[in-house]
Amino acid sequence: MQPTHGLTIQDDPSQRSALVSTTPEAASRFAEAVAIMARLRGSDGCPWDREQSFDSIRKYTLEETYEVLDAIERRDWANLTEELGDLLLQVLFYAQMAADEGRFTISDVLDTLNRKLIRRHPHVFGEEASAAAGNQASVDAEVSGSAAKVLANWEEIKLAEKQKTANGPGSLLDAVQRSQPALSEAAKLGSKAAKVGFDWSDWRDLLAKVEEETAELVEAADAPAAGTERQREIESELGDLLFTVINLGRHLGVDGEMALRGTNARFRRRFGWMERTAGRPLAELEPAALEALWSRAKVDENATGAGE
Repeated sequence: MQPTHGLTIQDDPSQRSALVSTTPEAASRFAEAVAIMARLRGSDGCPWDREQSFDSIRKYTLEETYEVLDAIERRDWANLTEELGDLLLQVLFYAQMAADEGRFTISDVLDTLNRKLIRRHPHVFGEEASAAAGNQASVDAEVSGSAAKVLANWEEIKLAEKQKTANGPGSLLDAVQRSQPALSEAAKLGSKAAKVGFDWSDWRDLLAKVEEETAELVEAADAPAAGTERQREIESELGDLLFTVINLGRHLGVDGEMALRGTNARFRRRFGWMERTAGRPLAELEPAALEALWSRAKVDENATGAGE
């Protein structure tokens, strides 16, 4: 095991016994996974994997994160094993793409993580090791088993890190974390900007904005150009439309995430009703018949109160 800035797990006898049986096996399998990912992206690897970019696999990272959360909430530990592997694959994928472009490697990712863990846990690894890993905050390493004190130290060290890397004056929007669902981020960005008067005066004004953004999306989709440039333009215009709709909800006092979850649940119920009622596979029905079934599903839901 390589030393990590003057400290290794092997230096701590209290931790060595817990890891001695698993660390070599885990390290070997991790190295194998890194090698597999490199092979997939190599010249003799998988065409699909070679074509991917940071932008193209972002959506899969989000999907895998939600699948991990779903497995935890269902307490499906066997499935969680698989889902954590899928999430780890995303990390390996990004690191390999970065290595291919000469930006950084998976070793750099792990080194950054190790430094952060040591830096933010002076009560575990010692103040000297924490400082060697980059900690510039003055905190009390004696936490006496208090999780609250650990959290307070963590935030102090994290704040010192941000102040060290900050470039120029901050923005009002810096308070809105990017590490959250995009729907929630959009609403919070709109709300924060509204504090300085940058907002629509009335929710009805947003209806006109929705029409404007819809027209721009249609224009982008109808453009004769093809390829990634056209796709980026469509994605941009669709994002503008979604941002506007989410802020319409904010003006109306509706949380966009909850509204969409409700719609998703209704779609599941109504589609399930269609499958049960059709009498034959939905794939065999014409569009008009499918639309008629959908309308009946909505009527049945309203009549039975299934959506309440």
